[in-house]
Amino acid sequence: MPLVIAMDGPSGSGKSSASKGVARTLGLRYLDTGAMYRAMTWWMLEKGVPVEDGAAVAARAQDPVIESGTDPAAPTITVDGTDVSAPIRTRAVTNAVSAVSSVPAVRTRLVELQREIIGAGGIVVEGRDIGTAVAPEAPVKVFLTASAEVRAARRAKDLAADPGASVTVTRAEQERRDRLDSTRKASPLAKAAGAHEIDSTGLSLDEVIEAVVRLAKEHE
Repeated sequence: MPLVIAMDGPSGSGKSSASKGVARTLGLRYLDTGAMYRAMTWWMLEKGVPVEDGAAVAARAQDPVIESGTDPAAPTITVDGTDVSAPIRTRAVTNAVSAVSSVPAVRTRLVELQREIIGAGGIVVEGRDIGTAVAPEAPVKVFLTASAEVRAARRAKDLAADPGASVTVTRAEQERRDRLDSTRKASPLAKAAGAHEIDSTGLSLDEVIEAVVRLAKEHE
């Protein structure tokens, strides 16, 4: 199959920066599937849908129009034509996304969209179930991880504008999300069979990118 690089792993592992870097290096498209789940979650919160009520979420899962740009230099995400790239990164969305993404109707809808975007390949796709559920036949699969301390520090830095997002609080919220995502029935967070695990704890971003690019070139 044409080149598809599946980049899975927990939040704070560096998936987004590494995936965009790999896509730019290899001249590929880029898709952040996590942004799609965040966009769905943002929409549910905006519409007042109780996100812990799976049936209520499922009933509205087909309503929002979610569109993802695939330019790694300037990825975009819109809902009903509105740019939501900033609001989907808030703690409110982060702390609700696991509940929304665990709803089978949501996953069915978004996986269908993701596969349409992947199409004939030539893309780096990041998420939590790419190698296991979205594109299990991807020629290159990577499971990117890092220590809990490093992941929490990275995420807290991203949330620097939020005074409540200390490293301690961020780590607790991150561990809760990892637990929910790893134990959900629908496409749980897991390392795909045949995936190359890369621990980014002691690596620079350039080193992670180089490692993935090397795997892609070995596939050629």
